[in-house]
Amino acid sequence: MEFISQLDLNENFGKVTCERTWKWDTRQQPLEDFDLWYAWSGSGMMLRNRLTSPIGGGTCFVFRPGDRTAASHDPQQPLTVTYIHFSLADYQQLLPSMPSGTHTVKDRYLFETYLNRYVEAMLENTKDSAIEGKLLLTLMLLQLKREEEQPALHSADHTNSLIRMLAHRIRQTPGIPHSMESLAENANLSPRYFSLKFKEVMGISLEQYIIQTRIERAEHLLRYNGMNASEVAEALGYKDLSFFSRQFKKVRGKNPSEIRKEGLRK
Repeated sequence: MEFISQLDLNENFGKVTCERTWKWDTRQQPLEDFDLWYAWSGSGMMLRNRLTSPIGGGTCFVFRPGDRTAASHDPQQPLTVTYIHFSLADYQQLLPSMPSGTHTVKDRYLFETYLNRYVEAMLENTKDSAIEGKLLLTLMLLQLKREEEQPALHSADHTNSLIRMLAHRIRQTPGIPHSMESLAENANLSPRYFSLKFKEVMGISLEQYIIQTRIERAEHLLRYNGMNASEVAEALGYKDLSFFSRQFKKVRGKNPSEIRKEGLRK
């Protein structure tokens, strides 16, 4: 996108769970800038100009200057949202390269990673925060534009995308116990079907994948973090050191102590 140099960020950003009586109404005072507005969870309705859209987890709006909005939510299912206001110089010439107004984000894992880091970077308020913020906002707008230009996902594609997202989550949090039941619930699938689909998509069973990611993390901690086998086993949730050592050797062909010594010699 050409407009990264045209971006101007402001202090109106954040992530918040909306109050039970929350509402948003700019119909009498239209927006003066752009607003990337994303719902993490909850349920509500959004009126943008004359179009009404439901709001749920993964819904994203890119509001433009002059937009008139009115939104409300279900107090029993309050919205948690991130909002990022920004300006674009000469934006009328750049509108063709901008994503349109309303989206259901397909790759939520990636998009939410960008969102979280944007808020963190801007709150840190270092000399590089604005640079990082512009790059992250550009990546989010690029993702929205790319996704709206892709063909609509079939149900099978959507399931595959969910499974890859959950596999990312497992790899990111190897020290947390991940159960078949909880993962299947997140994918809105039965445990048995989730197990079959996980192996189909990832080429390996869920149990093997969890073990593999834990052992990969264990090797990293042993080689590069100066942690011994007992510390690594505890960090990754193993209650039995001997079981951890046996599992590690079965996967890596070496004992944890051997791997640690190799790291110390470097």
